[in-house]
Formats: sequence, C-alpha cells, structure tokens
Amino acid sequence: MMRGSCARVAAAAVGLLLVAGCGSGSSAKSPDRVADSATAPVTGDGQVTDKAPPTAAAEPIGWTPCSGGFQCGTLQVPLDHAKPDGPKIRIAVLKKPATGPDRIGSLVLNPGGPGGSGLDFAQYAATRYPAELRKRFDIVGFDPRGVGRSTAISCLPDTAMDAFTQLDATPDTPDEEQAWVDGERAYGQACASNSGDLLGHVSTVDAARDMDLLRAALGDAKLYYLGASYGTFLGATYAELYPQRVGRLVLDGAMDPSLSAADANKVQGGGFETALAAFLDNCVGGGSCSLGATRAAGLAKIRGLLQQLDARPLPGDATRRVTESIATTGILSPLYSKDQWPNLRRALDAALRGDGQRLLELNDQYYERGADGKYSNLMPANAAVNCLDAPPAATSREQVRHDLPDYLAVSPTFGRNLAWAGLSCASWPVPPTGRPHPIRAEGAAPILVVGTTRDPATPYAWARALAGQLASGNLLTHDGDGHTAFGRGSDCVDRTVVDYLTQGTVPTKGKTCH
Repeated sequence: MMRGSCARVAAAAVGLLLVAGCGSGSSAKSPDRVADSATAPVTGDGQVTDKAPPTAAAEPIGWTPCSGGFQCGTLQVPLDHAKPDGPKIRIAVLKKPATGPDRIGSLVLNPGGPGGSGLDFAQYAATRYPAELRKRFDIVGFDPRGVGRSTAISCLPDTAMDAFTQLDATPDTPDEEQAWVDGERAYGQACASNSGDLLGHVSTVDAARDMDLLRAALGDAKLYYLGASYGTFLGATYAELYPQRVGRLVLDGAMDPSLSAADANKVQGGGFETALAAFLDNCVGGGSCSLGATRAAGLAKIRGLLQQLDARPLPGDATRRVTESIATTGILSPLYSKDQWPNLRRALDAALRGDGQRLLELNDQYYERGADGKYSNLMPANAAVNCLDAPPAATSREQVRHDLPDYLAVSPTFGRNLAWAGLSCASWPVPPTGRPHPIRAEGAAPILVVGTTRDPATPYAWARALAGQLASGNLLTHDGDGHTAFGRGSDCVDRTVVDYLTQGTVPTKGKTCH
C-alpha cells in the first residue's frame, strides 16, 4: 500500500506505497491481501478458515535500555509458522514505557508500507502522540519480518537501484516495453538471490502471526493496536485470524481487502488524481499560481511537463537524470500530506524553468534514498509483501494495453504509470499465497476505521468498504486532505481516537470530523 510508507508508481506490485506519518515518501506499491494458503487454510472465496492455528510459544523479549528512555529488544519467531520448531528469524522491537500510573497495557503500532519501519514510527509517536495515550500505554513499535532492523529482504545494490528507478514506467515502444519487463524480472531475481527462503515467508498473514506472538511476549491478553495505511490491512488480518484476541484496533487510512490488485490500482489512481486537483485548487485559490489560472490549466501544464521529460529528461545529480518516472514519483510524494504542497509547488516551478533538482529530492524522499546514495529496504520489503499478498494486476503486456483505457479514465495523469506497474509481480520468483476477499472478523470487539475524504493513497471509499465488511466495524470520517487523519491537525479526530483507545467509546454512526 503506500507510505502515509511508500513505494513506486512505476515499479509497484499493485500500486502506490501506503505509509502514514511519512508525509509521504511513498511510491508504488499498494494493497495487500489477507489469506495465506501456506499457513492458513482458506475457502474458495479466500476466507481464512483456521482462525487461531497452533503457533510457537511466545519467547520472552530481553529488553535493554536504549537512548531517549526507550527499551530495545528482539523477538524470535519461526521463519515458517507451519513449522514452529524450524528456523527462526528476528523481529526488532522498541518500547517506550507508559509515563502515568494508570497503565492500560501496550499500544502496538504499524506505519504502513508495507515496508515502513515500526521502530521509527514508535519514536515519532512517543513524542508526538497525545499525552493521554503516552501516559496510559507503553508505545511499542516493531519492524515486521522482511523490514528494516528485523531479518530483512535485500534486492539490488544502491547503484543498481538508481538505474531501476529511472526505468521508463510509461513505455511507448516495443523496445521500451521489453526493457520494463526485463527490469522487473531482474529485480525479482535479485530479491530471490539475496533474500533466500525469507522471500516466501513475508506475507501479511505471516506478519499478523508474528504480531500475536509479540502481544503474548508483551504480556497482554488482548491486542491494542493503531495501524495506518497498509497497517490497516495488517490489523484487519490480525482480527480475522484472532478475533477473540482483539482489544481495540484503530485502522486509519484504510485499505479494502476485497479488491483485486487491478481494481485497487484504479481506485488509487483516482485518489491521486483527486489529490492533485485539490493541490491545484489550493494553488489557484491563493493567487499568483505559476501553474495556471485554473485547475484545468494547471493539469495541462503538469501533464505537458511529464510528456516533455519522457522525451528529454532534465539534468539531475552526478549520476541521474530527472526522467518522467522520477518526476512522477516526485509529484506523488508530496500529495500524501497537505503540509508538503508548498514543496511540490516549488519543485514544479523549478522544473518548468529547466531545474529538476527539487523533483529529484522529492523522489528520493519517497524511496528513502539518503544523500549518500544509500536506500533503506522499504522498496524491497514492499515488493516482497505485495507480491505474496495478491495475484498480479496484469500478467502480460497485452493485458496492460487492453486495460490502459480504464486506468486513464480514472487517472489521466497517473493512469499509464499504474497500468504498467501492474506487471511488477507478474515475474516474481515466488507465487502469491493470498487472495482478495472481504474481512468479517466475526466475534471481534468493536474496531474503529478512520477515512479521510480526499486521501490520495487510500481513498475514502476503502474506509467505508472496510468498516462495512467488519462485523464490528465503526467508521469515523475526516473531511480533509492528505493521507491518514490521526495526529494531522484535527482535534476532533484525535479526541475520538483517544477516547476509543482509553475508554472503548466508539463514535456515533455517521460522525464526521473536520
């Protein structure tokens, strides 16, 4: 899903990155699905039938003090949950103990992605979340399997990753199409060579089983959880597997687990098109908008710039040019957060004058590429999880060409990128184990789903869908812009979430916050 973490529009298994809290360095990976046939029996419609299968006993976490009043630890979990006595992998965990006397328990966090670091998210939450939550809960983050400081997926070296992100993601000729297909295949092969058996065991179901072991190791009878963006899919998957162990779950910036990869990509494309329109309306409404006097003029100028870069890239840094693919990612990245709109405006102004440096910097934020040229493992983890969680959106170039008009109808600006991104999992070396299906989680305690009306990465329709699917779902609507809602400036949203987590109070039906 996307980076409210973040992946790449061009090379994303199913769409864009879904990560929250990042303001978005996200890019092109999208929704993941629930059922994992390797570890959870499923019915023909994808429903998980084994709600709480036998798992390894939770091992204790050996906590050690680390900076800032945090405690650091490692949880050992089975590589393959079907073989609890087999090889183990490590899950890195970070905890900030509750600051008040009336502790409720642990609040486990996930920022999205897939591939976003829960350790980094916990550090943010421990200083920025409302004081009442920090007083009543231990703030706990973990890097899911395959991610960051846990046993991690590894694919391309940094210089090869630079080349990969510059592949033409909107091929116009047979040679360009072949280069795109070859690049995606080579990427998957590199992931297989460098990640080994781990590559087949990083599904969302695997991560949800790890999270139950983490819950037990923390000493909590039930899970209290806040998941953003893709983290909502992880949380919903947990509820499906372990409904009786659900305490209180906040799913902010929700994904719809019933959608196929292709349908999710199209809906997401429409979400980014809506966000781009909102950005232009804001620019035009403020006066002196260099992109044009109307939304239509601004859209024409941006699309014209991308077309120009497809033929004549701008200079970038010492080793890279600002291609259409890099510019597209640079535009998508700041759409995740309204606070980043001024940066997008400056980057577009500069690019229209022939300077692509700012767009390149926004692209690097999305991919988590540091100034030293080193990438985090966000992108490898994102691809690995997405390609296990759902069948590919497309399996051939012919299918992409056939589907292209549908993508362009909902997203004239980004549709071509998303259509070709649908091939990203077609040549993945490990077959998918998940399938799209609605999640009911019968028997779970009330679950809070939060949706933002103009969310670019996880469109509001997805929040409505998930809240409707969950047997105990409750929808909170945020009428606003940007990816996810909690902690982004709405006192109404923040108060509602805090009351739910600390008191179990669910919002009244139809509640909307501004």
